[in-house]
Amino acid sequence: MLRLAGVTLSRGSRMLLREASLTVFPGHRVGLVGANGSGKSSLFALILGELAADAGHVTRPPRWVVAHVAQERDDAACLALDFVMDGDAELRDVERGIAAAEAEAAPGEAIAALHARFEEIGGYAARARAQALLGGLGFSAADEARPVSDFSGGWRVRLALARALMCRSDLLLLDEPTNHLDLDAVLWLEEWLKSYPGTLLLITHDREFLDAIAQSIVHLDGERLVPYAGNYSAFERQRAERLAQQRAAHDRQARVRAHLQAFVDRFRAKATKARQAQSRLKALERMETIAAAHVDTPFTFAFCPPLAKPKRLLHIEGLAAGYGDTPVVSGIEWTVYWGDTIGLLGPNGAGKSTLLKTLVGDLPPLAGTVQRSPDLRVGYFAQHQVERLRLDDTALGHLARLAPTAREQDLRDFLGGFDFRGDQVTQPVAGFSGGEKARLALALIVWDRPNLLLLDEPTNHLDIEMREALAEALQDYEGALVVVAHDRHLLEAATDQWWLAAGGRLAPFEGGLDEYREWSREHRSGSPGPGAASRSADRRATKRAEAEARQRAADARRPHEKKIAAIERELAALQPEKAELDAWLASGDAYADAAREALAARSRRHGELAARIAQLEDDWLWANAQLEDAVNRAAP
Repeated sequence: MLRLAGVTLSRGSRMLLREASLTVFPGHRVGLVGANGSGKSSLFALILGELAADAGHVTRPPRWVVAHVAQERDDAACLALDFVMDGDAELRDVERGIAAAEAEAAPGEAIAALHARFEEIGGYAARARAQALLGGLGFSAADEARPVSDFSGGWRVRLALARALMCRSDLLLLDEPTNHLDLDAVLWLEEWLKSYPGTLLLITHDREFLDAIAQSIVHLDGERLVPYAGNYSAFERQRAERLAQQRAAHDRQARVRAHLQAFVDRFRAKATKARQAQSRLKALERMETIAAAHVDTPFTFAFCPPLAKPKRLLHIEGLAAGYGDTPVVSGIEWTVYWGDTIGLLGPNGAGKSTLLKTLVGDLPPLAGTVQRSPDLRVGYFAQHQVERLRLDDTALGHLARLAPTAREQDLRDFLGGFDFRGDQVTQPVAGFSGGEKARLALALIVWDRPNLLLLDEPTNHLDIEMREALAEALQDYEGALVVVAHDRHLLEAATDQWWLAAGGRLAPFEGGLDEYREWSREHRSGSPGPGAASRSADRRATKRAEAEARQRAADARRPHEKKIAAIERELAALQPEKAELDAWLASGDAYADAAREALAARSRRHGELAARIAQLEDDWLWANAQLEDAVNRAAP
């Protein structure tokens, strides 16, 4: 087992762990969570021996093989498939041993022993295993023979992940493995890790990924390692209960402290009470302070209502999108209306990002037309948005260029919702982490009040709290949304319809993310599973029936909702006037001799208002009862 006993760890002047202990049993899958900077990655470095503890010790079985995603290596000329196979160090050692033994004409027994070991460790299937890893992470068969230097940074991260998975390890350490992966690769990796036989320690900000894989959660909180049984959802429930208990204990302690302090303040100067006051003062000093519990997030932002609300934002006819003369996706017929919330699904390379770049105008259409509303205002987030930030400028400077007439305090308050506070708003962006740059890019989009949001993997580098804040903000967003993301929690929370990019086409996808998981598995295998056509037809029929039911319910509700809205508008107009009359009639000025005529007139008006408001309230109750009855009748 892996064991940390009394570990104290600091980085510079910052204390990360203080006398922390943890035991992880073989074969267990553990998720590590905690605020950015709490020490999750440093804990991995400690386990790997790259950092030394200030106190305490870390132990694990001496024969355990540990795998992790290594940083950039000097393997640029190595072919992708060979690079991944190098992850199985013993396999490569045995291969070299066989080659050397045969070249030196070693005794047959020695060569036979090497071949036996080669078979024991799965050497004959190793190439197929490496190819499966590459395929699952989105590489094509042609990519296997390309040198590592041909791949971009994100794809090199995928290669390094495949290399770590290739290792037949006893302990696997994964730090943000879903960054730079698309949804299909995330779904594949999730299935792979579920069947991993070793011990897994996982750091990720993807809550759905954690829920599917983790058997327990360790929270890095207040320089301690606090274990919780179950997945991330179970951790949230247990922590909320613990914090509620902690808050209650803190409140009780605060009352006791206030009582003791009041006694001390009142009687410490009196000789007859001095001894009792000193006793209570010592009790205050001995009392262990219970930290005020708070389930908080530093992120509190919302999208302001767009300035213009056109009914039809985009109308696309016969669109082909791609690079040069080569279309990636074509024949697109699509209209985006106000209020649409759309998730784009599809395998890597199917054209999702290419389509968004074409819609925003970064790429010219290869064919067809994109008709944009004159009032269209697009908010576009992609990875290059982060790269376009001026590294020599500050967060405040970026926002001030968008709003040169705004007060600095208003800009600071707005940035505070994205957790840029105090002096940080005036520090150069060059010193920001990847997550901080992504937050700033999102803040600039939010400030601009777009009526169409095009988001391409907006959650990369964002922690769980910021992802949750983004999901909540998108739920309340009034405009239209088109999003590509591997974060299933964000997709489920923020979108209500799906489009699938696959095979060079874009079409509505009938079903949800569970159905897409099945589609992705069948797509990777190269053929639809048995019953796929009938399942698709059933889903389409179900969707059609649900849409018809929704339409019937909407038609039944509409007249009653109009009546209720009219009543609420009249009530909203009358209630302030009545409240003003209530206040005046309750004042002494209403009964002065000089106000006799005004009192009579206003009393009469007050009675009229009270009667009308009472009638409207009765009408409102009756209209709501009729609405409920109509909805029940329209229900299937």
